[in-house]
Amino acid sequence: MPSPEPRFDTVVVRFGGEIGIKAQWTRKLYERRLIANIKAVMKQYAISYAGFNRRFGRLYIKTAQAEETARRLSRVFGVSSLSPTLETTSNLDDILNVSVALADSRFRKGKNFAVQCHRVGKHPYASKDVCQQVGHEIMTSLPKLNLQVDLTHPDQNLNIEVREDKAYVFTDTIKGADGLPLGTQPKLVSLLKGDASSAVASWMTMKRGCPALLVHFKNDVLTNKLSVERMVHTAQSLMEWSTGFPRKLYVIEHRENFQKFTQKYPVALSNLLCKRLMLSIAQDIAKMKKAEGIVTGDSLGKKANQTLHAFKMQDEAAKDLPIYRPLLGLNTHDIEEIAKRIDLEESTLHEVKGKKEVKEAQRAAIRLEDIRQIEKELNTEKMIANALKSLTIVRV
Repeated sequence: MPSPEPRFDTVVVRFGGEIGIKAQWTRKLYERRLIANIKAVMKQYAISYAGFNRRFGRLYIKTAQAEETARRLSRVFGVSSLSPTLETTSNLDDILNVSVALADSRFRKGKNFAVQCHRVGKHPYASKDVCQQVGHEIMTSLPKLNLQVDLTHPDQNLNIEVREDKAYVFTDTIKGADGLPLGTQPKLVSLLKGDASSAVASWMTMKRGCPALLVHFKNDVLTNKLSVERMVHTAQSLMEWSTGFPRKLYVIEHRENFQKFTQKYPVALSNLLCKRLMLSIAQDIAKMKKAEGIVTGDSLGKKANQTLHAFKMQDEAAKDLPIYRPLLGLNTHDIEEIAKRIDLEESTLHEVKGKKEVKEAQRAAIRLEDIRQIEKELNTEKMIANALKSLTIVRV
């Protein structure tokens, strides 16, 4: 039986590599934003801590809830990786004692292992010395585990990080979200449909530091109660990656507008009119909320009407702001893999049933001049104003 596991008391938070290569002033700004986001997560989950110790590329959080802290902070953008650790002094005897205790509780019998050491500062020993002495001490003190050293393909690792007068001993490293700290870039309006594509597009721009203003166009003609609930769950899943920022979903009633299009015009034309209207409304919301662009879940060629020509005709309706399509180069498999990382519900991986597919030949026959004339006849400006009046906010 393994010995009782020592209680981890510190979390090592490693900053994303992109932060470290910034100019000094920018790096400090990004690190301050990252630490504020980390504190927001700890406050949200009532995790107490005794202190934060910031060093170049690292943050050391002293907390009795080290494992939960590491798990929660893995969803903070700007964090490369985390490890629950045991803190001790940089005295080699202390390092040896803590390392043996941790190996006794975590190492499996009959398996290979390796010791790795990363050291910053001046010490009376080299990193290689630490690895050799810790490995020897583990083998000598724990013969019952029948361990073997394998530096090439170890079954288990014991890691030691020595920084100045402190040392941190750990066995596990949790992958972080990476990217840029949320809030270091302007916010964007993200069109959320409740499907995997729109959620992944929002997540990818959030990963680049842009807070998301989630906007959903509610259309009971195309969606049912189940899909609306799924959309709300999708919004909640996304908000788990942006703790500390407003958890709001902006909902626009869109059924009446959609019916006006479909009752008068063929599928290809009504689809285009519908998308242009949504982008126009999203642009107005972005201006009201001081956002600097619009994000959609479109990907090139995924559907017959998702072409560069179609995107050009859609975007002209909201030409005051840039429209971002982060999924442009991804295929369905790529999108689903990211969606699983976001922890979307399984049902969200299947697209919401929507408008009929349109052949590209039909799409290409529609002229922009005709679209503008139709929109003038429909008085889309009034439709936009009415849609904005219908806006409601759902707390997610």
